[in-house]
Amino acid sequence: MLKAIGKAINIRVSDIASTKIPIVVLGNSPITVSYIKKVDFLKTSGVIQGFWSLNPNPTNSQYVKDTPKLGFQTILDREQLFNNCKELVTNDMNYFSSMISKLKLGEIIRIANQETTEIAKAEKFLTLIRN
Repeated sequence: MLKAIGKAINIRVSDIASTKIPIVVLGNSPITVSYIKKVDFLKTSGVIQGFWSLNPNPTNSQYVKDTPKLGFQTILDREQLFNNCKELVTNDMNYFSSMISKLKLGEIIRIANQETTEIAKAEKFLTLIRN
C-alpha cells in the first residue's frame, strides 16, 4: 500500500501530462481500519482515483469492504468494475496541487473568474496555478 502511494505521488509530480492520468491501485485483499482516512484523503485530493480490491471474498472474517468516500472499494462483480472504469475514462478530470499564499490564490481565482464560461474559468485557473 505504501509503495503504491509513493509511486502515485511520483507520477503526479513528474510532468504536466500526468495531471490527466487516472491512477487506480488494484489489489486482492482488504485494507486495515487504520488506512480508511488515508485512502479517502488520497481520493478526495485527486492523487489516486481509488484502491480497488478485485477479490469479493478475501476472508471469512469481518473486513473493510468500502470506505465512506470510496477511496477503497471491494469490486463485487464485473458490472461494478466496468462502471468504475467507464467513469474514469469519460470524466475529464484534472489533478492540480500547489502551495501558494492566500493572496496569490485569491488573485488566480479573481483572474480566472473573469472568463465567461465555467470551462474557460477552469482552464484559466489550471493554467495560472501551474505557472
